[in-house]
Amino acid sequence: MTPRITFIAAACLLAGSAAFAQMPPPPPGGPVPPAPIAATPEAGTITVSGRAQQWLINPNGEADGLLLSDGTQVAFPPHLSAAVMQMLKPGETVQVSGWRAPNVPVVRAQTLVANGRSVTDQPPAPGIAPPPPRESGALSAMTAGGRIARLLYTDRGDVHGVMLEDKTIVRFPPHIGAAYGAQLQPGAPLHARGWGTRSAQGTALEATSLGQSADTVREVFSGPGLEPAPPVGGPRGPRGRGPVPPAPVMPLPAPNPAS
Repeated sequence: MTPRITFIAAACLLAGSAAFAQMPPPPPGGPVPPAPIAATPEAGTITVSGRAQQWLINPNGEADGLLLSDGTQVAFPPHLSAAVMQMLKPGETVQVSGWRAPNVPVVRAQTLVANGRSVTDQPPAPGIAPPPPRESGALSAMTAGGRIARLLYTDRGDVHGVMLEDKTIVRFPPHIGAAYGAQLQPGAPLHARGWGTRSAQGTALEATSLGQSADTVREVFSGPGLEPAPPVGGPRGPRGRGPVPPAPVMPLPAPNPAS
C-alpha cells in the first residue's frame, strides 16, 4: 500500500470513529416504547364536576362508577366502592380529576372530591402486600326487562352494559356489546336473565341470556360460572364442516325491503 493510500484510509477511519462517537448508545433492552397516555397526567388529564345522579353498580353489588346529572359516566375501580360511597351521596356535587375515554362520555377517575373530602386511586407502594379479596354478596338468579335508557361504557370506551328505564343495570362483556351494538340502542327493548344483586344502592346483573323479549332470549353464557361460549376452533359441526357458530343473542334485524 502506498503512503498516500495509507494516509487516506487512516483519515476515513478516524472520521468514521468520530461520527460514531457522536451517536448516543442504544438503550439497554431495545427501544423504549412510548408511555401510555394514562401514565402521563399532564397529557389528557381533565377535571369535571357535577351532581351525582346514580351509582353504577356491578353485579357483585359494588359501585364501580357514578352517573352525573349531565350524562357523564365516572369510572373507578370497585376497591374504592366503600370509600367513595362514604364520602358522597346521590344528589351531592362531586369534582372528578382523571382521563376521558375516546369518543364517549366517560371519565376514568384518579381523584374524587366531595364534601371537603377526597378519594384517590393510587397503586400500592412497593413491598406492600395487596389487600385481601373483597367480600361480595351472594349472587342471585335474576331477570330484568324494559327499554334501554342509556349505554354503559368501560374506561376504554367499549360498551359493557346498559341501564334500563327502571334504573336496572345489565352488564355483559365488551365483545357482546360490539357484536350487537346495532340492537343495543337507547329506546330499544331488552330482556335479560343472569346473576346479580339487589340492594338500596341499585340493582345489577351479569347477563347469561339476552333477547328483545322474554320469549326470544338466547344464552350467551353457560350458567352462574359465567363461562364464555366455545371459541372458534372448538366443537366441530356435522361432518367436520367447521365450528358450530354460537346462537345469536337476539335475532338480527330483517333487511329493509327494496324500494
